[in-house]
Amino acid sequence: MDQFLETFLNWEYIWQVFPDLLKTGLLNTLILAGASAVIGTVLGMVLAVMGLSTKRWLRWPARVYTDIFRGLPAILTILVIGQGLGTVARDVVGTNPYPLGILALSLIAAAYIGEIFRSGIQSVDKGQLEASRALGMSYRNAMVKVVIPQGVRRVLPALVNQFISLVKDSSLVYFLGLLVGQRELFRIGQDLAANTGNLSPLVAAGFVYLAITVPLTHLVNHIDKRLRVGKKVAAAPDLVTSGTVRS
Repeated sequence: MDQFLETFLNWEYIWQVFPDLLKTGLLNTLILAGASAVIGTVLGMVLAVMGLSTKRWLRWPARVYTDIFRGLPAILTILVIGQGLGTVARDVVGTNPYPLGILALSLIAAAYIGEIFRSGIQSVDKGQLEASRALGMSYRNAMVKVVIPQGVRRVLPALVNQFISLVKDSSLVYFLGLLVGQRELFRIGQDLAANTGNLSPLVAAGFVYLAITVPLTHLVNHIDKRLRVGKKVAAAPDLVTSGTVRS
C-alpha cells in the first residue's frame, strides 16, 4: 500500500507540478480544444449541409471526407498533418507545431460534428420544411431559419460530448513536440513523471482533466433532461386536446 501511494499519490510531486498544470497546461488544453471546437463546428455544419444536398457532387465529397477522418486513428491524423504539412506549410507556420495541432484536431472534430448535425437535421419532421415552403419561404431560408435551428437544439448533448472528446484528444498533440510554453496538461505531467520516475504528476494532470470533463458531463445530462422535459410539456396539450375531442 505504501508503495502504491508513493508511486501514484506522492503529494510532493503533485504540488510541484500543479502550478505549471494550471498556468500553462490548462490554458493550452483549453485553447487547443476550444479553437478546434469552433473550427470543427463551422466545418461540420458545412459537411452536414453538403451531406444532405440532393446534388451528388456535394454529397459524395462530404461522405468521403467523413469516412476518412472518422475511420483513421486520431493520432495517425495528427502525425500526418503535423509532420507532413509541417514541411509544406513551413513558410506560414514556421517550425511551430501548435497551429498544425489545432488544424488536425479541427479536421477530426468536423467529421464527427458533421454527422451529429446531419442526424439532428434529419430528425426534424419533414412537415416543418413543407409548412415553411407553403408560407412562401425559399428552401434555403426554410432550412436556415426553421429546420437547422431545431436540429441543432436536439443534438446539443452530443455536441458537448464531442467537446469533451476534444479536451481529451488534445493530449495527442504531445507527439508533435510542442515548445515549453505550449505544453498541454498531459505533456507537463509526462515530463515531470519522466524526470522523477514517479507517476504522481500524471495523476495530478488526470485530476485537472476531470475538473474539466466531469462538469461538462453533468452539463450534458442537464441539457438532455431539459430537452426531454420540454418534449413532454409540448406533448401534453396534444393529449388534452385529443381527449377532449374523443369525449
